[in-house]
Amino acid sequence: MKKTMTGAQIIWECLEREGTKIAFGYPGGAILPTYDALKHSSIHHVLVRHEQGATHMADGYARVSGGVGVAIATSGPGATNMVTGIATAMLDSSPIVCITGQVGSKLIGTDAFQETDITGVTLPITKHNYLVTKASEIAQTIREAFYIAKSGRPGPVLIDVTKDAQQGTCEFDWESAAPQLPGYRPDLSPDAAHYKQALELIKTAKRPVIFAGHGIMISGAMREVRDFAEKAGVPVALTLLGIGAFPASHPLNLGMMGMHGEAWVNQAIQDADLLIALGMRFDDRVTGNLKNYATKAKKIHVEIDPSEINKNVKVDVALVGDVREVLNELLPHVEATDRKEWFDHIESLKGDSAVRDIQNLPDNGHLYAAHVINDIWRETEGNAIVVTDVGQHQMWEAQYYKHDNPRSLITSGGLGTMGFALPAAIGAKMANPDAEVWVIVGDGGFQMTMCELATIVQERLDINIAIINNGYLGMVRQWQEFFYERNYQATPLLSPDFSVLASAYGIKSSSVTTRADVVPTVRAARKHQGAVLIDFQVEQEDTVYPMVPAGADLHNMIRRPSPIVETAMDK
Repeated sequence: MKKTMTGAQIIWECLEREGTKIAFGYPGGAILPTYDALKHSSIHHVLVRHEQGATHMADGYARVSGGVGVAIATSGPGATNMVTGIATAMLDSSPIVCITGQVGSKLIGTDAFQETDITGVTLPITKHNYLVTKASEIAQTIREAFYIAKSGRPGPVLIDVTKDAQQGTCEFDWESAAPQLPGYRPDLSPDAAHYKQALELIKTAKRPVIFAGHGIMISGAMREVRDFAEKAGVPVALTLLGIGAFPASHPLNLGMMGMHGEAWVNQAIQDADLLIALGMRFDDRVTGNLKNYATKAKKIHVEIDPSEINKNVKVDVALVGDVREVLNELLPHVEATDRKEWFDHIESLKGDSAVRDIQNLPDNGHLYAAHVINDIWRETEGNAIVVTDVGQHQMWEAQYYKHDNPRSLITSGGLGTMGFALPAAIGAKMANPDAEVWVIVGDGGFQMTMCELATIVQERLDINIAIINNGYLGMVRQWQEFFYERNYQATPLLSPDFSVLASAYGIKSSSVTTRADVVPTVRAARKHQGAVLIDFQVEQEDTVYPMVPAGADLHNMIRRPSPIVETAMDK
């Protein structure tokens, strides 16, 4: 028997049926009917301190769980506060559904109190969005939103629901509300001829490299990628968001490529005769100068989004489809190949990289971020989920925390969103409560969303926060150092006493200024039941090496000075 329900009740009923256990949100006038109906729902609602935080939490939840994250806000400023989080999810293909309240349908267009055309605002940064004005439209809209968010190339979907639609009533019929999207065809598969072409290129290649991107984890193709790389004897380079898709400890893992990738990885790409790109999009941080990018290499691109094919880099063979399905089709036909000469060449490219590594430089008494992150990796044995913000610490984390497990590095790759880490870590922890979660964040980004410390305490979450505090907007300062003659305009950063701040929230805290204190402090944090904040006061003018300057050729990297020069500079 069909039940008559309000639109607000239908919202929660549909979320439950879509499998939602947790929703992150902040109430307000236009969404109050929905919050009023929350009392009848089994969904756990997390009250955030800012709507941006709700979207990042939903994003972090989605990335760790592999499901869909849900964020809720009211109209006007509540909805616009979500914009940064929605854009972050869009650039990183993260499936979230955002539900916003809207003024009554008769008031739309009148500049009513807290009215904003949020569907217009978010049109370019959502996979799809809806304005719902009738209770009878809500069920089908939510079902379509979840289907769109998680199918094909995942992404954010926004549903704007007018207040009268939430208050109105209709018969609720789940079955008849099934998605009807005749023009939406996310299940693509390559032509047989393209498989044949790809296999021929793999067979004849002497110097191939696999590119492992975020799409591998979205499709769940980690085992297939490993099997493919081992059978074909092909080394694997990773994008930032691909870290974890292929074990860091695997002998075929080259490491991260691109702007702050290892120098030998970028040189190997420039020397390769075949690139096999899996679930990645050839963004500018990966390629450098396109004119001189991998000019000797044929290119195979496996990607579920047809619009990414030939967008940045022209490829020879495009396999448009799910990475896992494509690899399962290729695997039985791939021939085992001895590529000793190619691996010997890659080994030779490493040159003096090891001696330039800051981990191998003499202890000069300074505390460096790389030391902190490397010690956190060793103490957690690489088993933690690490959530980072954006900037220098993000790149050091990618270099010095070795991820063997998928979905264990959560970071804003495409949009580069400062303020992402702390709220995203809340979502990550709630998606996997048994996991050890570390936030690694700069002193700049942390101050953008540190209000969510209250959410951590309110939800009693066991999260460790490592602030890499260098007193600067570090990556911007680095660019000023390299490209603007050390003109440090607006980058020196005044911060509060983070330990005192944490204490105000009832969070255990400590401050570390020496390398010797890093390990004992990390160990103490891991033993503590509850959240911990550690203020690591590191060397102020440290630099992320190596670095490809924006627009430069991929192999033209700025390298860390040799140990002799480094030692001289420290005196």
